Amino acid sequence: MTGCARSAEQGRRNLKRLRNEELLRELQFLRNSEISEVIRKRIEEFIELGNREEKEIFKELCFCILTANFRADRCIEIQRRIDDGFLNLSFEELRDELRKLGHRYPERRAEFIVEARKHIGVLKGLLEMEEREAREWLVRNIRGVGYKEASHFLRNVGKMNVAIIDKHIMSILSEFFGIEKPRSMTRRRYLEMENILRGIAEEVGLSLGELDLYLWFMKTGKVLK
Repeated sequence: MTGCARSAEQGRRNLKRLRNEELLRELQFLRNSEISEVIRKRIEEFIELGNREEKEIFKELCFCILTANFRADRCIEIQRRIDDGFLNLSFEELRDELRKLGHRYPERRAEFIVEARKHIGVLKGLLEMEEREAREWLVRNIRGVGYKEASHFLRNVGKMNVAIIDKHIMSILSEFFGIEKPRSMTRRRYLEMENILRGIAEEVGLSLGELDLYLWFMKTGKVLK
């Protein structure tokens, strides 16, 4: 490596370190702000949901299936409107309801949700498993659920040791660490990014689930779910 190349590499490392420190400072600021109480209450809601009956937990799984390539705030409204329909509507009825409510993929999401009903009885037991093991089960066994959706579901029912790597979190990783969005999110790539986020979480004393809420607030100004 030439002297110029070494200098450039050192410059990149220094910039990355400074950007990391900037992110940590911003997170610490938010932890000491009023938004921390909003996030604390949201986490309490997640934990409470995880202690409810399996039908309620399943409806949260349906919400997470809906969020793939679609806006979370729209999915929250759809979940509120359909409610028990996730449990008992036929495929055609659910598809038509999703279409009426403006979901981008009504047919595929209805198909995934109706098929996933056969797993309602295992959800409580799933939450007794270690988070990453539970995530692997979800990805293997439920169509329409990838690592992001499985992590999202687990976090929303109180399992806080997984990362939800969506476009907002990818934007943070790109902005502060120069990580480009992969063309396809393989398991290996997802876990690599999750490990970066785990390191950040440890630096500021947060779980991955908490960190996601803070990062999401940084990008959107909202605390959703």
